[in-house]
Amino acid sequence: MLAVVFLAVAALAAALGPLLAPFDPNRQNLVLRLADPMAPGPDGSVFWLGSDGLGRDVLSRLLYGARISLLVGFAAIAVGGSIGILAGLVSGYFGGWVDDVIMRIGDIQLAFPFILLAILFLVVLGSGVWNLILVLGIGQWVTYARIVRADTLSLREKEFVEAARALGDSTASIIFRTILPNILAPLTVIASFNVASVILSEAALSFLGLGVPPSVPTWGSMLAESRDTLVANKWWLAVFPGVAIMLTVLSFNILGDWLRDFLDPRLRERA
Repeated sequence: MLAVVFLAVAALAAALGPLLAPFDPNRQNLVLRLADPMAPGPDGSVFWLGSDGLGRDVLSRLLYGARISLLVGFAAIAVGGSIGILAGLVSGYFGGWVDDVIMRIGDIQLAFPFILLAILFLVVLGSGVWNLILVLGIGQWVTYARIVRADTLSLREKEFVEAARALGDSTASIIFRTILPNILAPLTVIASFNVASVILSEAALSFLGLGVPPSVPTWGSMLAESRDTLVANKWWLAVFPGVAIMLTVLSFNILGDWLRDFLDPRLRERA
């Protein structure tokens, strides 16, 4: 499966970025700024993907940027998923006013465009990788909460849950050991799609200058830095990070489709 192979290669490249990168991603050389791909670099080296407006190696920044972009994608889903799963379990199991409060909070958040909320929070909190992860994670929790709540509402009346109550299991044990394992499969599919969404959001916020500090390379910040050079036909500054984002998002979406088909017996039988 090409999507899985690409994601594995991207993850490996991100993990080994410091070893694979031919230069320090922030090393500047104004004499060799805007060098074409395959152009000679300093000390007899080569700028395989060219250099940017400050003479920094595009390949090195692309490798280091993969680390941040993938870290933000997975960490934000971990944050948002954890909050959403907990909120959905509590909301679905207890119902009543607890359910109403949690769902109304989610409705209020969804009433505002996420990008505006993200900009507001980042302006208040400041730029930074962990602030970005927190903001993007908070933007994802409602999706998980609604899915988990719906599944919990149907599972809490099932016979195996009633049996756990009859055996004297605590509420926490019923929620986390009896109900939660039965709702993880669809969440895996949702998470694979949401990683792609978060990576796009990180690129958009970095493009606006609200993601990470300028010294930290990400694919989104590389796109932002390419704006002023596109008119000069320096295509590689936008094409290489843009293609990296496109292939990564496409691969996660394909992986999500495959997981959905694999985990749903009806779709698997139809295939």
